[in-house]
Amino acid sequence: MRAATRLRALLASLRIRLVLLFVLMALATTAIFVAGMQRALSAGWDALLRPIVVDYVDRLAAEIGTPPDPARARALAERLPLSVRIEGPVTQFDSHPRQRHWHGHETADDENPRLLRRETADGHRIVFGLGDRDWADGPRGIGWLTLGGLLLLTALAYGLVRHLVRPLDDVRAGAQRFGQGLFDHPIPVRRQDELGELATQVNAMAQDIRAMLDAKRELLLAVSHELRSPLTRARLNAELVVGGAAREALLHDLEEMGDLISDLLESERLAQGHRALQRESCSLNTLVHDVVEERFSSAGLLLQLEPDLPEAPLDPVRLRLLLRNLIDNALRHGGAAATAPQLSTSQVDGRLRLVVRDFGPGIEEAQLGRLGEAFHRPDAARQRSTGGVGLGLYLCRAVARAHGGELRFRNAGPGLEATLDLPS
Repeated sequence: MRAATRLRALLASLRIRLVLLFVLMALATTAIFVAGMQRALSAGWDALLRPIVVDYVDRLAAEIGTPPDPARARALAERLPLSVRIEGPVTQFDSHPRQRHWHGHETADDENPRLLRRETADGHRIVFGLGDRDWADGPRGIGWLTLGGLLLLTALAYGLVRHLVRPLDDVRAGAQRFGQGLFDHPIPVRRQDELGELATQVNAMAQDIRAMLDAKRELLLAVSHELRSPLTRARLNAELVVGGAAREALLHDLEEMGDLISDLLESERLAQGHRALQRESCSLNTLVHDVVEERFSSAGLLLQLEPDLPEAPLDPVRLRLLLRNLIDNALRHGGAAATAPQLSTSQVDGRLRLVVRDFGPGIEEAQLGRLGEAFHRPDAARQRSTGGVGLGLYLCRAVARAHGGELRFRNAGPGLEATLDLPS
């Protein structure tokens, strides 16, 4: 399986494709050239050389005589680079008994070219062939040298292609950085060609995107800050209203709007990743204890905290926010269950792990992948009074990513389980 995956990745490489294209074009060009030359030479052979060879073989056969004379055949084989074999009712002769082949391949008599066979009137057959074959070692060595040259040329072509497409690696790495919101390191422009121009254009696009994101963030922060003042005045005025259901509903809505603004501001701060954190060495178990005692002491939560858990560089304010949101989500959706939500901590593969699980009905599998999206509420029919606005889990995921960790959700059957992994 791994070999197949590596092979697919290798074939998907642009460098390998370009080198293969180069090799295929070279082979195709060579094949076309050789085929054309063979056709041209075959036409010349049939028109010019074949009659000469036929006449020459006839003269050689006549020189050997009828009946064939072995002495003449031997003298002919010694004088010319030929092999002579005579077969017949009277004379049996072979000038090269260990060399019964034609062009390097052992063949039967009837497979020898008819051009080099002659039948005498007395029933003998004279077969001519090439004699001393040491000359074939030279072409064979030339063939190996040619193959080595082709391999060297292919390696040089690969090196050249790799040099030409190297800026694409820079563009790919830069695109990954830009996708993560890291715009401080632009793509290096190594050459003044089409790929260098591409890197310049991508850098310009990244700066435009950064400017738009900064403008959007600044607008959102400004609007959120400006809304705080009228909300505060509205709440003060609502406090002066005579008590009743309308007053309580108004205060609840104002409090929810205030929480929404706070969450929006926090999400924009966390969008800067680890730069938004104020890290200090602290214990995850201590944070869990503090949050549970401060906010959820009457909820009856089940705690399974691994003792001697090492401290880690964490942002305690953001981790408290994450813990509050996860526990609140577990209580909201699993509070009607007979078993209270459960919190556990451990250390797995050198990373700190926090698991928050409720024992409610869980959610549909199709909704799991969308948990943690901003303003996403799995239960579309849920009323605002029971469900929030959909920023709690989004902030939890943002806190996890800012710490270099990961937040995952799964249906535990029963209930929903949230697993947070943090670097220790």
